[in-house]
Formats: sequence, structure tokens, C-alpha cells
Amino acid sequence: MVGNVGRAIPLTTEIDPLVTSSIHAAVPNELFSLSELDCLYDDRDAALWTFMNPRGRPSFTPGLLHDFENWQDLIEGGFGPDKVPLRYLILGSRAEDVFCFGGDLDLFQRLIRERNRAGLVEYGHRCCTILDRNIRTLDIPMLTVGLVQGAALGGGFEALLSFDYIVAERQSTFALPEIMFGLYPGMGAHALLARKLGSALADRIIVSNETYTAEQMHEFGIVHHLAEPGGGVDAVRDFIKKGDRRHAGLVGSRKAMKHVWQLERDELFRITELWADTALQLREQDLKMMSRLVAAQARFAERIDAA
Repeated sequence: MVGNVGRAIPLTTEIDPLVTSSIHAAVPNELFSLSELDCLYDDRDAALWTFMNPRGRPSFTPGLLHDFENWQDLIEGGFGPDKVPLRYLILGSRAEDVFCFGGDLDLFQRLIRERNRAGLVEYGHRCCTILDRNIRTLDIPMLTVGLVQGAALGGGFEALLSFDYIVAERQSTFALPEIMFGLYPGMGAHALLARKLGSALADRIIVSNETYTAEQMHEFGIVHHLAEPGGGVDAVRDFIKKGDRRHAGLVGSRKAMKHVWQLERDELFRITELWADTALQLREQDLKMMSRLVAAQARFAERIDAA
């Protein structure tokens, strides 16, 4: 039923304990030994469930980015037509009340103080490449689903925009807070929000420093399905069940929409390079604000680890 599981993910009680063998021997075993990503392959739905399980702050640290790069390589190499079937790719988070806090602000501070533009650009390009590959679904005819069960901030929100569908529990929140310390989201928000919502509304969301509810994002069309608190996993499974007959049509429709977008990776790269130039103009008071956010994130991570 459920196969090749390295670390058990309790989707529902009906599949616990999870078996450790798969009818698909070709599923890459390395998927189940990633340091900061927990994976589970469900044979019944040809679905790969993945949950971020970062060490420390739930942010896109270099370590987590490294895991995502390996994750994408393994999926691209091991799944798809004539390989292990993959119809749905789902990403959620293990962090309580948080999807992701976004970029590694601690790293940003250090690179800015060092005047290390190359380091900022390298980080941004890595994020953009991961996002671009997700938009293109790794050239596999599958649907990607972002599962949100808490706060999606900054780069966490940007990452979600690259998914075909977003399922969010009602208590979830979405925000792009970078403007509060003189910066802006530089890894996809402008390109994707402008295409999804139009440039005026995209600009409002980016520069307002406003926190949006899951219901508001549903009204905008960014969130596709709302779930009650604690019901996100079941809502994704319901989406899979109801959409299975229409899978080919949904995949084709998403592919056509992305063709209309005409979004190339080079555009994402140029925006992140502008972001790096802006970051180097931040003042000391901006960096101090960033430091306070890092400290707050660290305290959150400590509270979660102690729970």
C-alpha cells in the first residue's frame, strides 16, 4: 500500500504503522534519508508526500536548499512515464503552526555586512532554480500541491506560488514582510503574483506588509481549497480522490496556463539580482530589524524543539 518509507509520516491512522517495502523497487531509497525532508510514497494514488522538517528555524537555510535540490534530482530521475508512477507531489511542513518563514535572514545579514553580492546572488539563483523546476513539474505529467497548516511568510509564500494547487487550513496566514526592513521578496513573488493577480494587486500585497488569512487568499484565487484546522491532509487526499478522473485534463490545463505566462528562469534570475543590489543598500537600522526577526524565529524553533 505505502512503500519505501524511511521516516513514518502519519497521514491517517489507517496507514500506520507504515510498511517498509514497495511494489515499486525503483523508488529511490535516497528520498527517505534526506536530512530535512520527510518523504512517503503512496502506491495507491501514485503520490509522493514530503514534509519539511528543518533543523532549527523553519527557513530556507542552505542545508534545506541542498535537500530540495537532491529531492528534485531524485524525483526527476526516478519517477514519471516508464518509471515509477507519479501523479501527485505534495509538500507540507512538520513545523507546528508554520509552513515556512522564508529566506535565511541570518545568512542575509552576514552576506550584507560582508558586502558579498555574489553570495546573495548565488543563494537567490538556487531558490529560483528550485522554484522554476517546480513550476515545470520536473517535466513529469503530475500535479503539485502545497499543503499549508500555519504561517507562510516571505520565501515560504513565494515557494507556494510555484505549486499547481494550494490547500490551506483556515488558521493559516500569508505575508511578505520584507518591506518592513527595507527589502522586498526577490525569488518569485513579483513574477508569479503579477501573472496570477495582475500587477496592481501584486504590488499591494508585496509592499503593504499586510498579513492575509487563508480565506482572503482563497478569495484572490491563490488558495484553491480551504480545510478546517487539522484537516489539511484529509483535504489533500479528498482533492486527489475527486480529481483523479480529471487528472490528464488538470495537468494539461496547468501546462497551458504556464505556457501563457511565458515565465523563464532568466526573468527570475534578473529579479533576484536586483534584490541583491537592493539588499546591499540596507541601513544599520534595517539590519537590526532583521536581527530581531531572526531572534524571534530562533525562539520559536527552540519552543518547538522543547515541546
